[in-house]
Formats: sequence, structure tokens, C-alpha cells
Amino acid sequence: MKKLLFSLFTFLAFANGFSQIINPVKWSSKIEKLSDTEFNLVMEGKIEDEWHVYSQFTPENGPLPAEFKFKDGKGNYELIGKVKESPYKKQYNDVFEVDEYYFEKKVTFTQKVKITNPKLTSIKASIDYQVCKEVCINQDYTFTFALPKIEVATTDAPVVTTDTAKVDTIQTAKEEQIKVVETTKSSESKQEEEKGLWTIFFLAFLGGFAALLTPCVFPMIPMTVSFFTKQSKNPVQGKRNAILYGISIIAIYVVLGLVITGIFGADALNALSTNPWFNILFFVLLVVFAVSFLGAFEIMLPNSWANKVDRQADRGGIIGILFMALALAIVSFSCTGPIVGTLLVESASKGGIAPIVGMLGFSSALALPFMLFAMFPSWLNSLPKSGGWLNTVKVSLGFLELALAFKFLSNADLVLQLHLLEREVFLAIWIAIFGAWALYLFGKITTPHDSPLTHISVGRLSLALLVLAFTVYMLPGLFGAPLKLISAFPPPQTYSESPTGFFGNNSSSTSNEKTLPDGAKAGEHGIITFTDYDKGLAYAKEVNKPILLDFTGFACVNCRKMEINVWSDKEVLSVLKNDLVLISLYVDDKRELPKEEKHVSKVTGNDIETIGDKWTEFMITRYKTNTQPFYVLTDVKEQKLNEPVSYTPDSKEYLAWLKDGISKFN
Repeated sequence: MKKLLFSLFTFLAFANGFSQIINPVKWSSKIEKLSDTEFNLVMEGKIEDEWHVYSQFTPENGPLPAEFKFKDGKGNYELIGKVKESPYKKQYNDVFEVDEYYFEKKVTFTQKVKITNPKLTSIKASIDYQVCKEVCINQDYTFTFALPKIEVATTDAPVVTTDTAKVDTIQTAKEEQIKVVETTKSSESKQEEEKGLWTIFFLAFLGGFAALLTPCVFPMIPMTVSFFTKQSKNPVQGKRNAILYGISIIAIYVVLGLVITGIFGADALNALSTNPWFNILFFVLLVVFAVSFLGAFEIMLPNSWANKVDRQADRGGIIGILFMALALAIVSFSCTGPIVGTLLVESASKGGIAPIVGMLGFSSALALPFMLFAMFPSWLNSLPKSGGWLNTVKVSLGFLELALAFKFLSNADLVLQLHLLEREVFLAIWIAIFGAWALYLFGKITTPHDSPLTHISVGRLSLALLVLAFTVYMLPGLFGAPLKLISAFPPPQTYSESPTGFFGNNSSSTSNEKTLPDGAKAGEHGIITFTDYDKGLAYAKEVNKPILLDFTGFACVNCRKMEINVWSDKEVLSVLKNDLVLISLYVDDKRELPKEEKHVSKVTGNDIETIGDKWTEFMITRYKTNTQPFYVLTDVKEQKLNEPVSYTPDSKEYLAWLKDGISKFN
């Protein structure tokens, strides 16, 4: 049904010659007066069904994030903080291999400003955003906020004024009455958030069990349980005290999550997680944690803290039990600290109350054995004895910490586009880490705190074989294999030394820059691709071939799907390589145009300042549409050979369209 509806939509669009520019988002605005000089500029969008707009926090190398520009601010007003936004949905995108953050139905952006020029009457702001369904549209919208006269408020309620200024947009140039739109968090968004929090809780719970199996915590289980059973007047009191002890452990770690969230703020944590410099800081922290687990040194809190807390534990009662739980947290910090730190770093990337939920999951797993063994002391006999296997668990966690650290370094490298940690380098590092871990489990290498090893257990051998198999699995990734099991971790295939693999199409003669025409490059699947229209047109005239205009975007999901799934078809690829001249025009290219080429569009009224603006205006002016992907077949006189098409996931249908245009050219 969905495909049928889309086909109908496409047919109707073509039947009207794309005379209607698609406008899936209706914008409105308002001003909230906070004081005589401070205001909230509120930008609200109503999004049509099935369409979605991307958040400003969408990671690099993913869909295009929303961007804001506030004009003529110098000497007139100051921006206070960053633009705040309503809750978004989060979903992993297997094309870009990143999480994408987006809004459905409604979205609200709010910017707080302080007026420094009392004569200022209005503020202009614009949003540059991407809205997608089956196709993607890059749009911008300009808001004009009319400032009210400064008045002394007689109540605590904010004074709200509506903006009725004339706004020139890509969709219309007429005057609009700006309306206030009530924003609410949709039930779908709530469900998505709850799902993410449950994932955090589950992973943190597993982390708590991992902490239990470390040399700092595991031996304390029988010691602590024995203390409660022996010091209590009767078994019932012993069980009650042990339960209180477990609850105290949970309370201590949950308070830690509350403190982290309170200090940084729920929204700030998420913003920091997308910042390259904080990703580098996280990388350094996780490397330090990993090196500690591997046995280079111990991360310990001051002994004086443990001694003071231990003296308070002797007081007895509920207060004494609470201090006993605090003593456990301090004494075991050398083992639990790196795990807790990793969980806080990972949950920070989710924002909101995720750090609190993470600490609840971790502490619940940590406290559960103490409560259960106190209630059923006979179970202690079934516990394995302490020994060298505990250090094996600790060292294994160190290898995992080290591998995870490079994910954060990769995030920073992708954002800064330094190309220092491309896909092949990342995979080589992971192969080395997991290969070393396998050798460690096989007993071929040892760490400073390992006991002499005369044999390995069946469990350790099984884990060693599993890690070795995973290491071997990653090897083909160095030569272009997709590695779908870990697609969320390494950089995408396009961010590599050889985007199509060492044995891919780009290893053919088309990848040799000396054989390419002027202004061309080896594009997807080794297709000769022009990104400059004039140079592509000149080459098409020279070789007398039809032109395929590919209106695309770096952050266009369906554009990548077409290139990966449709263009890779053997027959389609042959046509693209041999029978056409491909010109790919990126409408989200943010590189600035030369000063002499910048202008105000006579068609849309927008400022044409970037290369992407130039191609967007070209597409709207000539083909009366603004969607991506959008494919047009023309002859060398720039006349259409057949009706353009948009997203066409059926390779046979796309091939038939290509052949139809080529036959008319011939």
C-alpha cells in the first residue's frame, strides 16, 4: 500500500509537471517576553504526516541537521545559550551508519536573546533544514520577530506577541499571519524514549554483573553476607539489614547519576556527546580506564576516605548500614570506577535522565547478590572460589574498554573531517585489540597481576575461540566488506582510503585521476562523475552523450540507497558508465560561493550564498521542484528527453527509464 501511494504521488506530481513546490512544513513564530530586555524567540513547525525534520544535534556524516542564523545581532542583541528544541525521536540509520535525531508532527525551537539596543524593533532569524519522506527536501525559512514596546509587566505571566511580518520563503512570498502552535510531546516520541532508557538500563545491569566478577567486589560477597548473619540477633534481622544494605548501594549510585545530570543538565549532556572535543576527552578517559584494568596501575580513592567511612559504619543501625554501602563503593572503586565512568559517558550521549537510569541498572545488579545470599546463606556454597579467573575478567574488561575508546575518537575525527582515523585504520586497531585479547585468553600473553597458568578452563577456551572468530570476521572489512554486525562502530565505507574496497570498481582505470576528463572524479562504483554543471555539459557535447542530472545531497538517505542498491545493478551500472554523462549537483554543499556569485534569488527571494543554494535555485527555477533525489535526462541542448523521476528503488524500473531517455536521444 505504501509503495502504491508513493507511485500515485509521483504520477500526480509528474502529471502536473512539478508545477507545485512541495512544502511539508508550515512554520509559525511567537515572542515570549521574559523581562524588559530578555525575550524567547519561539519557532514552531507543523510537519505533515510521514515527513520528518532532522534535529540540530544529528551527528556528522548523517542526515543534514537544522542550522540557525540570527542576523544583524552585533550591537543590537545577544544570544543567551544555544537554540533549545522539543523532544526528538532517535533511530539508527543503516545507510549512514549513525543515529539520526528527527521530529514528526510538530517541532519547536527556542532561542533566548537579550536586547542591547533599545531602539531595535525586530529580529530576523532563519533556519536551514532538511525534511524527508520518500524524498528529501533542503529548505530554509526566514522569521521576522517584531519586538514589542518595553513595558513594565504587571503580572508574572510572560507577555506573548505574535509576529505578523512579511516572510520570504522558498514556498511563498506573500504576507503570512504567524500563529501560535501548541507543542506537545507525541506518544510515539515517548515510546521511543522509553525504549532507549530500557536499553540503557539493560546494558548498565550487565555492567553491574561484570563489576561483580572483579577482584575488588566478588570476594566481598561472602564476607559481607557473613557479617550480617553473624552480627544480627536473629536471621530475620540479618535478612532485613542485608536488604537495607542493597538498597543503600542502589541509592548511592542513583544519587551519583542525579548529580551528573544536575551539574551538566539533561540537554547539555546530549550536546556535549556530539562535541568533538568532549569525544576526545571521553577517549582519553576510557584509555586510562582500560590501561588500569590491564594492570598498569590502580585507580583508587584516598585511603583516608575509606577509613573515615569505615568508622561511621561501626555506629550500627540504618546510618551504619548506609556507610557500609558507601565503604563498598569507595574500596571497590579501582574495579567499579572504570565501568561506572564508561556507563556515564555512554548514557550521557542519550541525554535526559539516562545517567540516572544507567546508575539504577548498574547498582541493582551490584546489590542483588548481597541481598539474595543474605536471604539464602546456603547459596554461598555454590559460589566459585576466588582466584586468578577474577583477574581474567578484569583484563577482558580492559580490552573492551580500549576498543570502545576508539569509537569516541572516531566520532571526533568524523566531525572534524581530519581523516586520521578512516575505516581501514579503525578496523586495523580493533583487529589488533581483539587479536591480543584472544592471545591473552589462550594464555600466550600475560599481564602483571596474572597467576601462573598451567591450563585453561573450558569456559576461557570457549571465550577465546569466540573472540578469535570475531577478529577473523573483521579482516575482510579492510578490503571493503560491509561488516553488518558492527556497522554502528567503524566509520562508514565512504570515509576510508578506498571507498569501494581495495578490489572494488575504483581499482579500475576510472580511478586513475590522469584518465579522467577535466572537472570529473571517480564517483560511486567508479562512475565518471562531474560536480560542476558547465564542465559536465561541455564534456557531454564533446562525446555527444545524453546527460543524467543527479540532484542529490551529502545527507540524503534515499540518495545513498539509490547509489548503493540501484546503481550497483549490473545493467544499470553499465548504462551509467558507458552511455551517459553523470552530473551530480549537491544541494546541501555548504561551501561558500565566490563573492561575485552571491546574490538574492529573484525566484525564491532567498540569499544564494553557498554552492548548495546555487544548485537548489537551479533545480527550482528550471524543474519547479525541490526534492532529492531527483533525476533528469537531457540532451546536449539541455532539453528534457523524458519526464524526470525521483526515488525509484526498483532497479528494473529505473533501467527502463534510463533506456527510454537514451533511445530518444539517439
